[in-house]
Amino acid sequence: MALFTSLLAYTLVAQIGAFDLGQSTRCVSIPHQLSVCHDVGYSEMRLPNFLGDSSLESEVVPRFNDWRSLLQTGCHPQAQTLICSLIAPVCLDTFIQPCRSLCLAVRESCAPVLACHGQSWPDELDCDRFPAQDDMCLTSLPKHYSRFSKDLPQPVCQMCPPVDELPSLKTVMDALCFTDFAFKAKLFRRRVASSEPEFEVDGKVEFIQRGPLLPYDTTNLLQQWLLLNLRCAHALVKPGRAQLYLITGTVQSDGTVQLAHLFPWLKKDLHIAAATRKWKHHKC
Repeated sequence: MALFTSLLAYTLVAQIGAFDLGQSTRCVSIPHQLSVCHDVGYSEMRLPNFLGDSSLESEVVPRFNDWRSLLQTGCHPQAQTLICSLIAPVCLDTFIQPCRSLCLAVRESCAPVLACHGQSWPDELDCDRFPAQDDMCLTSLPKHYSRFSKDLPQPVCQMCPPVDELPSLKTVMDALCFTDFAFKAKLFRRRVASSEPEFEVDGKVEFIQRGPLLPYDTTNLLQQWLLLNLRCAHALVKPGRAQLYLITGTVQSDGTVQLAHLFPWLKKDLHIAAATRKWKHHKC
């Protein structure tokens, strides 16, 4: 689980502030290992970059891997722009840094993700070091432009919910009664490292009680919960296999979602199946 350790301890050492904008640079194609930076609007990057990296193989690509997990959480729609502007800056006649407003916007959304993993926003990524003039740097998008609309339920960092194996019928029925939603979902964990997220939802979720959740967004919501609450996810799913769960939870008044119970749906467990059948006609 070294997903943010290198990032915080090394990635943004004061090299940004010490980078000499007058030094000799060269333009190279963005390597395929940095595929996430292929769709930011340009195909060539400048070396050394704003982190002082000169070698693609030994510095740029390994450093980018430290950022990969943060990007996969989707903590901010412009986190990719910020990170690519530092690691793979556009190759123009002038140096284009990220604007202070862009750094602040990303920090506001992504610092809580780091906090969920026991880390703080790195001091080295001090947004004050970036230019304030939006016309001379990469600016942030308007606040109203975001695919992470506040109208959609959002996962939050939370204590790991209880996992109750072989629960009684009453336990499951109570969980359904005192929560806002319930659904079946298969959680999958990759056995080896890859460019894809370590955890994902295998297939579609099947609602037992939809509540305020949106059918088209719930799979993504659960995926983001797994990536945000990695410590819980590691305890829930073994590598290389999919685990079926009955999951219940609540939606708070501010639109945030917390999972309340996870029941492993095992073939030998008859109470979960019975509870989901009885639920349609049950009065709490």
